[in-house]
Amino acid sequence: IPCMSYCPSQVDIPGYIALVADGRYDDAVQLIRKDNPFPTACAFVCEHPCETNCRRTMVDDAINIRALKRYAVDHGGHQPAPAAAPATGKQVAVIGGGPSGMTAAYYLQLMGHQVTVYERLQYLGGMLRYGIPSYRLPRQRLDEDLQHILDTGVEVRYGVNVGTDITLDTLMEQYDAVYLSIGAHTDKKLNIAGEDAVGVMSAVEMLRLIGENNPPDFAGKRVVIVGGGNVAMDAARSSVRLGAEKVTIAYRRRKKDMTALAEEVEGAIAEGCEVLELYAPDSVTVDENNGCVAMRLRPQMVGAIDRSGRPSPVDAPEAAVE
Repeated sequence: IPCMSYCPSQVDIPGYIALVADGRYDDAVQLIRKDNPFPTACAFVCEHPCETNCRRTMVDDAINIRALKRYAVDHGGHQPAPAAAPATGKQVAVIGGGPSGMTAAYYLQLMGHQVTVYERLQYLGGMLRYGIPSYRLPRQRLDEDLQHILDTGVEVRYGVNVGTDITLDTLMEQYDAVYLSIGAHTDKKLNIAGEDAVGVMSAVEMLRLIGENNPPDFAGKRVVIVGGGNVAMDAARSSVRLGAEKVTIAYRRRKKDMTALAEEVEGAIAEGCEVLELYAPDSVTVDENNGCVAMRLRPQMVGAIDRSGRPSPVDAPEAAVE
């Protein structure tokens, strides 16, 4: 089935849609959890590749699959955690409490193994909590999925940095198996002059601060976001919510070439963000104290189609602008 084959979790999409149609919302959520323990989180933020491959498009338009999942989780009651298989006596350590680690913990616990999650931060969720703003994924709804996983008997040790507080070798001695799910929390660099200036931060850092309830103060400031993906839209729309006077999104390709979901791009524009198409970052202008005062952008032109199926940007003959 095309929708299922394009679902990263291979969720039984026709099955839970049929259950929703029959008003069996609890059963629909339980069917989703058979393959994905984060039905609520995915109902809010999944990029729904299933819909682009829905067979209904051969007739008119795709079924709104993600919205039906959202309807199920919103109308379903509290489902108790399923009974685990008989205990195997095996113990497993999971390093990292993000979506990968908690998914592994959930299914391992249901198999009868005792799982202990080692989480470096104060809360579980990984990039679901520290990379997605709460206006897209409310924290209390994320906690619903996490609590369901914990209800299976998974144990968690918070504030433990594996490598300093406890070594990997020690864990491998104490447990029958160790699952590494440390995530991808390192940001990428633009490799341009001035990007180490005061006032320049990565989207990863910015969204982490927001997830930690310690957001940066953008009141009355002008903010430039570089990029055209979903993370860039998250950063732009979060900047608006943090009081920025003006938010500009600089993207080296055309707006229609952005990898962000169309609704996220349109949402950013509706909230007042300006999109500069065909402008690539050139350098950051700094003052005598190494503080950011402006960003220089190089005009781009549409080039040849690359492996992603989009035209590659190339430098235009015009000079860079601030």
